[in-house]
Amino acid sequence: MRLDQYTAQFWPEHSRSTWQKFIKAGAVKVNGEVVDSPKYELGEDDYVQVDPPNEPDFSTSELPIIYEDENVVVINKPVGVLTHAKGAITEEFTVADFFKQRSTYNANTNRPGIIHRLDRDTSGVLIGAKNDEAAKLLARQFAERKTKKTYVAVLDGVPKEAEALIDLPIGRNPKTPSTFRVHADGKPAQTYYKVDQATNTRAVATLQPKTGRTHQLRVHMAYISTPIRGDRLYGKPADRLYLHAAGLEITIPGRKRVTFEAPVPAEFLEAVK
Repeated sequence: MRLDQYTAQFWPEHSRSTWQKFIKAGAVKVNGEVVDSPKYELGEDDYVQVDPPNEPDFSTSELPIIYEDENVVVINKPVGVLTHAKGAITEEFTVADFFKQRSTYNANTNRPGIIHRLDRDTSGVLIGAKNDEAAKLLARQFAERKTKKTYVAVLDGVPKEAEALIDLPIGRNPKTPSTFRVHADGKPAQTYYKVDQATNTRAVATLQPKTGRTHQLRVHMAYISTPIRGDRLYGKPADRLYLHAAGLEITIPGRKRVTFEAPVPAEFLEAVK
């Protein structure tokens, strides 16, 4: 039997994919020796010992709360904080770790309370569900595009049109699969933008995605030759990505339509002085 199959069978509190990560991290011994290959073939007489890494304690870590009740929690996510871990092993504090202390939704996964996400480098409004019923209501609105998201961005360059709707399909870039591009074979994507302030070389703009494609705002603004300032993938690096989720309009349990807002960081306005 393969080592990852064996560990997943006899220690089922972790999935096979999680055990694969633990094995690669050196947490499993066979006959007293560390084996770091999940494909290692065990013999009948082999003796397996496991020592999974302890989960970091983030119980005292905090994030700025915009609103909270018995069903939802809304935060102003700081720039640099991950929404959730990408795998089973993580050393850093995430939004999911914060929600975990408050939510029963997806409690046994690496995404407790998570309904939508913001990129690590994006700051601003992010809502989490505290229970399954709230999660269904919120998730349905995101899936059916019944939420209204408003972002503020600093652009390197000034758009030719002060206000426009960008309606261009977006697909994955086969040359660099971690990035996306405007392409005829992509999925429909629409972004409304309006320039609020501008100098000769930069602009502060309000962006409203009508669809929810990965990297949509970043790809669309780069396509019209005004990439978001600090965009390491589609523009030029800076001290941060100047993209902020300033508002989210959504219906929450027990309430009518609500708009949650997070103040635009001071450095955004400083960038166009």
